[in-house]
Parts: sequence; structure tokens; C-alpha cells
Amino acid sequence: MPRAIEGPPLWLRAVRLGAVALLGAAALGISACASRQPAPEIAPQAIAPSAADLSQVADALQKLAHRDRVLDSVQSGAVFEYTTADRHVKAREQIVARRPDDLRVDAMQPFGVALIVVAHGPNLEIFQPSRNHVIRDAATADALNRYAQIPMEPADAVRLLMGLAPAGAPLAPASGSVAEEGAMTVASWRDSTSHQIGFQDGELAMVRQIGSDGGVTYEVHYSGYHDIGGLMFPYVVDADFPIAHSHLTLRYDRPIINGDVPDGTFVLSPQAAAKEPLKPDAAFALRAERCRAAKCA
Repeated sequence: MPRAIEGPPLWLRAVRLGAVALLGAAALGISACASRQPAPEIAPQAIAPSAADLSQVADALQKLAHRDRVLDSVQSGAVFEYTTADRHVKAREQIVARRPDDLRVDAMQPFGVALIVVAHGPNLEIFQPSRNHVIRDAATADALNRYAQIPMEPADAVRLLMGLAPAGAPLAPASGSVAEEGAMTVASWRDSTSHQIGFQDGELAMVRQIGSDGGVTYEVHYSGYHDIGGLMFPYVVDADFPIAHSHLTLRYDRPIINGDVPDGTFVLSPQAAAKEPLKPDAAFALRAERCRAAKCA
């Protein structure tokens, strides 16, 4: 396992909870207050890739490929904001994400933990400490979408939280197209879907996936990079999910990367009987209770 690298001290350093759907903080299943439209597909201004363009893209992709090889886990407190068409919530979370698909999110409230969501292998668990209530389900994109309105498999959510390119995106010089999109240089590849990766100042600034129907599946922007032990890591993750009509923003509090993460982090052991998977009306009730705990706006 790579050597643990720790960022500058943070106010939550003492807290070593294992923790989005996805997802991360997104896997908490909250609906939000301010109206927001789905992210439209953005067509970059097409340009003929020059040798300099391709060289810059190749360098940035090489750096991204290096991060993909060495980055194994991230642990951090985070300020989490989640928005859908009718609600908005802002809360503090503890997040642990470990590749390939382990995720834990502890939703905090003033007097303790309000909710814990854990994805581990094929299993998804949700624990409500106030009720000593456990819900178990399959860790699928459908389940994460049902609970958190984030339509991503856990492995994809982990990559999103860690600032990595989508699993299917080639980390090689673009043979398809290179375009300018504002301050970003965007490389595109197309197979059954289109992967677009944007770079700015030599760092990953955006990933976008466009489905075969031409609609944006998701779009994630990264910013606030800090050097943690020689590895640049984004402290701000801003994601749109048009299918779920949702948006999330995470602002990390001095994350720890490649730290020791015991397997037990992703196994819940509360003193409660297992419940049946949530039905849609129960999922709605859970979201409502979580929203109240977080003082949903």
C-alpha cells in the first residue's frame, strides 16, 4: 500500500471515523431547496489539435495516470451541500473512500452522528443511531440513486471523490479531439459514450460523460488544489447529475491520503436487527428524517 501522506493539520484531525453514494457525502439521501436545472450538454469550440495542444494534453494525462496509480484512499472531514429541485441542505460529514469501491460517510449533527452510510463490495448499509436501525441493500447505482439520488456505482463514486478520471476514460493522448472550453483544454474520446476530460493549469479541472443519446450523464468540476506530500489533490468537488436532477458540492478539510484504513471501517456492527431493503415510501421517510437532522433549508 502507498505511504500515508497527511495534509496540514485540521480541526477534525482527531476524528478517525471511517467517514457516495456515491456518495460520498452524496450517499446520504437528501433532497434540496433551491431550484436547479439539469446541466446541459456543453459543446466545446472545436479546434484542430496542434502539436503543442497534444503535448500539453499528453503531459496532463500522464500526471493524471500517475495519480491513478498511487492514490489508494482519502479520509477527511467535509462541508457537504446537496441540492435538488425543491430542497437544499448543508452539513458536515466524515468521509472515507478506498479503492476500488469502499465508501463510508458519517453525517454529523451538533450532538453526534445522525446517519452512517457504508458501501463495501456488493453491500450497502445505512445506520440510524437515534433509532438503532439498520437497513441493508445491494450496493448498486439504482440503490444509491434511490437513497441519495446519485446514479453511480460505488466504484465510480469513489473515483469521483478522489479526483480521478472515469474508469473507462483512456489516459493516453487524445486521438479524437482537443478543444478549448473557457479556460480549460478539453480532450474527448468516444465509444458507446463520450468521455471528456478538461485540464487547467496542468491539473484535472473537469470530467464529463455524455451518453449515447447525447445527454450529459454527469459532470464534475475540481478546484482548490493543494500539494499533499508531492501529490496535488483537489479540495473542492462540484458535481451535477442531470438524471437525478441533483447537484452536490464537497469542500474537504485538509484530507489525509493513503492513510491506514482498516477493513472494519466498512463493516457496521450496531446492536440492531437487520431490516428488509427500503421500499420507496420508507426511503422518502429516511430522507425526510435526515433532512430534519441536518436542518434542511
